[in-house]
Amino acid sequence: MSNIIPTIDQRFRGYFPVIIDVETAGFNANTDALLEVAAITLKMDNDGLLQIDESFHEHVVPFDGANIEKAAIEFNGIDPWCALRGAKDETDVMKSLCTTIRKAQKAANCQRSVIVAHNAHFDQGFINAAITRSKIKRTPFHPFVSFDTTSLAALTLGQTVLLKSCEAAKIKFEQSEAHSALYDTQKTAELFCFMINRYKNLGGWPITNE
Repeated sequence: MSNIIPTIDQRFRGYFPVIIDVETAGFNANTDALLEVAAITLKMDNDGLLQIDESFHEHVVPFDGANIEKAAIEFNGIDPWCALRGAKDETDVMKSLCTTIRKAQKAANCQRSVIVAHNAHFDQGFINAAITRSKIKRTPFHPFVSFDTTSLAALTLGQTVLLKSCEAAKIKFEQSEAHSALYDTQKTAELFCFMINRYKNLGGWPITNE
């Protein structure tokens, strides 16, 4: 048996996977408000299995001039102007997110962070747009590479909806908690770890040339 302890940077070619979910006031990342963002970092145990590590979660004040679609906030149940949300300025949130992820990325000996999300193109678009509005130059996130758990779930579980994918993986999912960024991020992280770890346990990684 090898005494070499596996590391997360070896698993994803120097990329640091960060699970992200956003709640928004519409579908257009450039015009519609970002209302909530959550992120979860991962770590690898001594057996090379992924585990959930730390979490980040903030409510966001709509940026100046942001569009808010009534149907969107009725769907996610967020009142953008409710003082009890404890929402923070978008620029402050994005700077804090980038600082947090950059530190975790460095500690993991990775060169760049990659957004992992369910329908990743959507979440990545809103994160990129908010970073641009915030004029952040040193973003840890790759501008276009992402890991989409929707596609991975279709391949490994025959499902594409987050709820159905979690059910197939026997991950508990409370529908009443859905559309909270932190809860959805937690479940997406559990799902991603399940799929990656299952692939390893089936002998798919590390790749061996026999």
